[in-house]
Amino acid sequence: MLKDLFHKKRKYATITTQELADRRDSIPEGIMTKCKKCSELLISRELEKNLKTCPRCGYHFPMSAPERIAATLDEGQFVEYDRGMTSVDPLQFEDYPAKLEQVQTATGLSEAVVTGEGFIGGSPVVMGVMDSRFIMGSMGSVVGEKITRAVERAIEKRVPVVLFAASGGARMQEGVFSLMQMAKTSAALNKLSKERLLFVSVLTHPTTGGVSASFASLGDVNLAEPGALIGFAGRRVIEQTIRQKLPDDFQTAEFLLKHGMIDRVVPRKEMKQTLAKILDIHAGGAGHGQ
Repeated sequence: MLKDLFHKKRKYATITTQELADRRDSIPEGIMTKCKKCSELLISRELEKNLKTCPRCGYHFPMSAPERIAATLDEGQFVEYDRGMTSVDPLQFEDYPAKLEQVQTATGLSEAVVTGEGFIGGSPVVMGVMDSRFIMGSMGSVVGEKITRAVERAIEKRVPVVLFAASGGARMQEGVFSLMQMAKTSAALNKLSKERLLFVSVLTHPTTGGVSASFASLGDVNLAEPGALIGFAGRRVIEQTIRQKLPDDFQTAEFLLKHGMIDRVVPRKEMKQTLAKILDIHAGGAGHGQ
């Protein structure tokens, strides 16, 4: 037919939505990670090398406690405290023991915080790191006890304390036993302060509830990662209580910095260097930090 003589070949092949989905599904799981802020597709291995920070928009992905320790402490210098300490079920809360066993297997951790000692820029330090993968980093009896013991060891060793907070608050499965940890950890840090020893608190996303209302807000120096959610009650609860619309950036690290509630917002890639400088200054320049 005449029209066949003038038939144009398509320069670009048409790809259906289903074909695109099939291609996406063919990529092995874990190879790529999508940024939750800018939707950029990132190579997971490169993202990890970049300390789980999006190179395009700077979004800070959550870090596990082992990842945080590896990124912060001088290599090979970490000695863990109370590794085998695990929670019990004081209230006989339904399915709580099974939940604990499940999350312990999934994370490889005994509880929602890892404590120990090491060096940052050559300066000795006792450090605690919360892990949001463990029941959203909730603070139960063991979390409070491990943090308290870590602070007490810092007093014995006469070294500073650095705590990385990442928590949804108190652990409801332990009721009042969980709430008591707010007082326990705060009392331990009061002893540290009376001994004139430094406490640096690092607030990461999220730091909320009883953790934000206790030890996480008591630092001599309070730092935060960019964009971290920091607060006590939820946004909706506050708006319903005060009957006012809150600012869009309310309860972010940047909002708290603007209103004098934290000392500095520090990008993750600068955190180790910043901590090393703070520790060295506090030691009167006697440390080995640069």
